[in-house]
Amino acid sequence: MSATILERLRHDLATLPERTAPQISGQVVRYDGLVVECSGFPASPGDLCLIYPRHAGPGAAPVEGEVVGFSDGKNLLFLDTAGAQITLGDPVVLRRAGRMCEVGPELLGRVIDASGAPLDGRPAPKPSDLWPLAGKPLNPLARGPVKEVLDVGVRILNSSMTIGRGQRVGIMAGSGVGKSVLIEMMTHNTTADVIIVGLIGERAREVGDFVSRVMTPEAAARVCVVAVPADRSPLLRLRAANRTTAIAEYFRDQGKDVLLIMDSLTRVAHAKREAGLALGEQPTAKGYTPSVISMIPSLIERCGPGLPGQGTITALYTVLADGDDTTNDPVVDSARAILDGHMVLSRAQAQRGIYPAIDLPASVSRVMNDIVPPEHVTASQRLRRLISLYNENRDLMLMGGYSAGQDKDLDAAIKNWPQIEGFICQMKHEKVTFEESQKQLLELIGMTS
Repeated sequence: MSATILERLRHDLATLPERTAPQISGQVVRYDGLVVECSGFPASPGDLCLIYPRHAGPGAAPVEGEVVGFSDGKNLLFLDTAGAQITLGDPVVLRRAGRMCEVGPELLGRVIDASGAPLDGRPAPKPSDLWPLAGKPLNPLARGPVKEVLDVGVRILNSSMTIGRGQRVGIMAGSGVGKSVLIEMMTHNTTADVIIVGLIGERAREVGDFVSRVMTPEAAARVCVVAVPADRSPLLRLRAANRTTAIAEYFRDQGKDVLLIMDSLTRVAHAKREAGLALGEQPTAKGYTPSVISMIPSLIERCGPGLPGQGTITALYTVLADGDDTTNDPVVDSARAILDGHMVLSRAQAQRGIYPAIDLPASVSRVMNDIVPPEHVTASQRLRRLISLYNENRDLMLMGGYSAGQDKDLDAAIKNWPQIEGFICQMKHEKVTFEESQKQLLELIGMTS
């Protein structure tokens, strides 16, 4: 080989990182306002593309879309901006940047969107690591058990629905019964090392209010918020759910105990339904497509305990029950089947001014019996029974249809109801540790014996 060829080869290798990769592109052939069909080029689902509208005016920004499938030799792209000014023949360029997200400690104290761009008016964060947006699969037999209590600072939860590190719990309720206030209390009071909050599909005003209350100077050092309001594309809402979970997985991999709060899982399911219907999936119960039912467990199963030497992700998912139906809604049913517990918020309790409005008899923690002492479990079961008896017979008592002495447990519930109600109620800014909650529960149950 001649010296000239060797010198040219060395030069080519030295300048390789500076060279621009050849662009892979196609053209728009169909557009319905949300889904773009373009001439086929090598790409796979999850890849991102840029569409350059030729007639949108000078300086118009390109429109981003994600490859979601193929049809008759053409690529299908789901846009992150509905109603973009795209015309037939507009160029589509492959970006190949859709499968990884930037993660790192630099995200703590920040509010970002589905693409990782800042929403807090500060310079863009520059995280040092990358993590797969779809997560890394873990061997289920190698993952650790849920064996330690996570203190969330809420008395009724710490005492009667104890949450373990690595547990996945649903918060199920209709609208306006205090879900956001409850997760705000847990965000302020928990002992978790890192808190990742996904505000997905919520009202823009609520996003701003929540961030202003949560991002206090003392809490910001361990909180990251991913926010995508309800008026954004379903693609962005889905990407935000995956980014939220990916950030939590990264910190778990670093050995941290993470509290992940996603508000709400229902809005994520709605986004998946919109995408599925736009791509021609057949609707099933309440219009949900089959891809929605398969997405819920795949998202939830990414949380939980990690491998030996790693941390945990304790996940709280709010689930909006349409019309307060917490039994027949497909999203509620699917989530309840895969979660390690669920708490139901009662509108009746909220209307009586009992906050947090947790319906204890209808709620369950599947790991509580394994992480607290037997006397704690017994006291919790006793409290559930007293609350259930009182609520079931409340109307009868108000009408004067019950006479004392007919049921010993109901008599105890009636006699001690002011104390029980005081035990359930907790002010938003009040913090009650797990040890205090356990002690107060045992004292309360001792009064009712």
